[in-house]
Amino acid sequence: MKNVVPKFTPILLGSDFNVYGMARSFYELTGKPVRAIAQQQLAPTRFSKIVDLTFIPGFSEDPAWIKAMRQLKEEYANHSEPVILIGCSDGYAELIAKHKDELNDVFICPYVDYQLLKQLNNKENFYQLCEKYSLPYPGTKIISKADYQHQKIDQPFGYPVAVKPANSVEWVDIQFEGRKKAFIIRDEAEYRSVIGKIYDNGYTSDVIVQDFIPGDDSQMRVVNAYVDRYHHVKMMNLGHPLLEDPAPGAIGNYVAILPEYNDDIYQQLKQFLEQIDYVGYADFDLKWDERDQTFKVFEINLRQGRSSFYVTLNGCNLAQYLIEDYVEDSLKDQPLLLGNKEQKTWKLWLGVSEKTFAQYARDNHEKELAMQLIHQGKVGNTFWYKKDENPMRWLLWKWMDHRYAQKFAQYFHLEKG
Repeated sequence: MKNVVPKFTPILLGSDFNVYGMARSFYELTGKPVRAIAQQQLAPTRFSKIVDLTFIPGFSEDPAWIKAMRQLKEEYANHSEPVILIGCSDGYAELIAKHKDELNDVFICPYVDYQLLKQLNNKENFYQLCEKYSLPYPGTKIISKADYQHQKIDQPFGYPVAVKPANSVEWVDIQFEGRKKAFIIRDEAEYRSVIGKIYDNGYTSDVIVQDFIPGDDSQMRVVNAYVDRYHHVKMMNLGHPLLEDPAPGAIGNYVAILPEYNDDIYQQLKQFLEQIDYVGYADFDLKWDERDQTFKVFEINLRQGRSSFYVTLNGCNLAQYLIEDYVEDSLKDQPLLLGNKEQKTWKLWLGVSEKTFAQYARDNHEKELAMQLIHQGKVGNTFWYKKDENPMRWLLWKWMDHRYAQKFAQYFHLEKG
């Protein structure tokens, strides 16, 4: 890490774990609090001295968002330092890309063009790109609202199958009892009931029905990458999730990640990102399919992942790449960094207490490695940061641990049953 950091101003959009993890990454470099703008206060950034939060009603969508950003442009129009906008959710990343042409005279907007973003954010279009560039993905059938209205929702796979919205941004606003980020459907009656609830409660985009890849959380992988403004991949970091949040609305949120190295995964995703002229952060979810011995990609998030602090924890400071790319213009001359090659440097990332992890993570070789790291003190989480310690954050941390323990006690057997 450099001793001298150039002057710049980051602005984070949101107030969740992703925001706090990025704020920590910047604070490690500069020692300065980071400004964040959000619609509402979420627990991860409460009682923090490293996050300077501003709240704006309706800020999560247009027209309130672009109105606020135009005012922010006036505030920073004559700013002496480069100002970098960093969206920490799918919605904010999409808004930045959508209005990039209007914003980039004042702000650095490290995001793909809106047309490419719409392709990648929509799982149906993303899988078409996977097909074009030979990136393996699960067997998939697309169900439209018209298909549902005409009762043409038969699917070609056996049960169980996975059902998920193609449009993750629209899905945020859809609410009904039993709603989940993704559904694992075990029979025909449940399948038809879930499709009905999705469309009867206002969702209009397509639904993805996928062949369910056997195996539990420990078959998943996650890759966070950074692609410079010249469309060259400069950093990739692979994680092996060992446990996920079991609550219905949070399925897919990792709560334990062990570092891992796999050159085949790195090279395959690197080729894909560079072929599509990507730029900025990317976050991939994959799962190992033992039936044909391949890793299959579920989705790409056009931002750093919710649990992406595991990357900074393991020596690849996420904020550093933005600075070297857009402020110093030095990243283009640096080689690709593939993280976690040396196991002796690994640190376990946890989003739950060590006790909860030990109780619920599947017993296997990876768990043994994780427990060794815990015993060696090579473990960290996004929330608890020594440079931001205070009694209120400590109490909040303990409350969050307690709530997670309750969620696992309530839901874990349901998801695994």
